[in-house]
Amino acid sequence: MIKIIIADDHLMFIDGIKAILANEQEVKIVDHALNGVEVLSLLERGEVDIVLMDVNMPVMDGIETTKQVRLKYPKVKIIMLTMHNNREFIYGLIHAGASGYILKNTGKEELMDAIRSVYKGKTFYSEDVKETIMQNISQKPAEQKIEAAHLTDREKEVLKLIAMEHNTNEIAEKLFISINTVETHRKNLLSKLNAKNIAGLVKFALQTGLID
Repeated sequence: MIKIIIADDHLMFIDGIKAILANEQEVKIVDHALNGVEVLSLLERGEVDIVLMDVNMPVMDGIETTKQVRLKYPKVKIIMLTMHNNREFIYGLIHAGASGYILKNTGKEELMDAIRSVYKGKTFYSEDVKETIMQNISQKPAEQKIEAAHLTDREKEVLKLIAMEHNTNEIAEKLFISINTVETHRKNLLSKLNAKNIAGLVKFALQTGLID
């Protein structure tokens, strides 16, 4: 059972998400919050797997809340569910540590795909969000190649699979290497690319054209 908190400053939207997920046996909505401070308070009380959260909230917004959750509750995953489909918000939340970013006009199927993926330790970005990221990449192709040149071929393979939402076990199986070797490559990638988390690796993979 995937335990979820919904965070949004509009009760009508919260009620809508609850209604959408009411018949999903995989998930359980354990509570809701109207701002980031309430999210942190709820996380103190019990075990939660995922926070579905808007960006714009009073008292503490989604970006700051994401940073605080990742710092205090690193096992809790965050999916941003927002109306904002622009580069600043997307990159800000990727850097803050959000595992997923989908738009409020999404359907039930995509919402459940995001929940399942993030729960398994993967990242999830809706197609519209991916398009926005790609449209706003300012680097020229030559610059991209130079930037990726310091990675080994194996590191590029691992990075591509990470960006394609494969977990450690799946990467190990696909590349016929050990789980420990995958973890070593992951750590090296984070260090080489000066990335704080997996979302940072995904961003780099999109920028350099390793994934479409």
